[in-house]
Order: sequence, then C-alpha cells, then structure tokens
Amino acid sequence: MSRIELVGAGVEVENGPVILQPTTLTLTEQRIGIIGGNGSGKSTLVRLLNNLITPTCGRVLVDGIDAAADPAAVRRLVGFCFTDPSAQLVMPTCIEDVELSLRRGQRDPKLRRETAMAILAEYGLTDRAHTSVHALSGGQRQLLALAGVLAVQPRVVIADEPTTLLDLANTHRVAERLFGLSQQLLLVSHNLELIERCERVLVVDHAEVVFDGEPLAAIGHYRERVAEAIR
Repeated sequence: MSRIELVGAGVEVENGPVILQPTTLTLTEQRIGIIGGNGSGKSTLVRLLNNLITPTCGRVLVDGIDAAADPAAVRRLVGFCFTDPSAQLVMPTCIEDVELSLRRGQRDPKLRRETAMAILAEYGLTDRAHTSVHALSGGQRQLLALAGVLAVQPRVVIADEPTTLLDLANTHRVAERLFGLSQQLLLVSHNLELIERCERVLVVDHAEVVFDGEPLAAIGHYRERVAEAIR
C-alpha cells in the first residue's frame, strides 16, 4: 500500500475561517473510511491528498512526494472520484471519455481505442461505448467515472461520497467495484454500512479529525456526537 502523510497540514481561507485544522496523520491501510457531517471538512481533507486543495500550512506527502511541490506526479498516483460524476465526464461519449484518460500513456490511437473498449467491458459498459455520457443512468455515469480514473492505474483511489446520488442497486454496484480494487481506497461516505467495511475510520467534525480508529468504534463516536448536537 501507499504511504500517505499529512504533517501539520491545514487549510485556512484568507480573511476567512479555518476549514481544516492542522492535521498530522499517516495512512497506510488498504481501506480507510472518512465520516462526518456536511461541512465538517471531510472533502477538504481528501482533496489535500492530490492537491485539489493546497494546504496553507504543513505538508502532504504521497510515497514521499510532496503534493504541493509536484502535483502532477501526485495526481498520477492518486485518482479522485467526485460525488457527481458529471464533474469529471468531459467528453461526448463513453469511449471518448476513457480514451482521454489513456491519452498520456497510450499514444497509438488504435491501441488506445482497443484498451478503452476493454476497460468499458470490464465495467459492463460495452454496449454504451458510443452513447452520450448524458444518456447514462446515475450508476452508469459513476462506473464510467471510476473506469476513467482507474484507466491510468493510480496507486490510491479517493471516492468522495460516490453513492450519494445513487439508488440501492447502483449503490451496490459501485460499492462492489470500489471494495474489489487492489489499490488503496479512501472512502468518504454518509453510508455507514459501507464505512463498516473499512479497516480504519476517521471522524471529522468542525474542521478537525476528532476520532481515528476501528470502524465500529468510529461510527459509535460519530453517532454520539450527532446525538449531542441535536439535543
């Protein structure tokens, strides 16, 4: 597994609030869950890991590479799946979108097309190869986004609330894909059943990591905090 290190990494908006307190963590487990309320800082935390957000203090290292100093190198190691796949599906059709991901590593157009078709087949999207991405179901779009991320073979996959917009059946399909990966997975989710499948879980509240431990203990801690907040 990769070694992800946050060394006093935090984010503060200029003339505004702290959106993540300085945080020090070492993440080496294969399946890491991240839970917390809306606006707690979960997405900020994971976006630091491939420099979608640059820390205003501290450092983030992925296998020894500083994410802020060499973001291109880190983004080759760390793939990111957004809550809404439309945010990352930029080409007109499914096959063109996967081909775009492959462009850097596969220069030959014919081989690139063949590789893209093989990837679509792996995700059950062969018959949608030439379909507009806008004509896909929510689950199909999320699978296509995941396929595009994995096409470049990152070592780490971050999934930021990937099942929030999905029905039960598509939640199951996407979850099985994620938990079947050989790569290290960091999963941000409100779905506590999925979080239970992780090895380690972080609870984020009011811009800081307030618990770090086993899944059931972390979920219990989170439930207690929620209960206290609504009393």
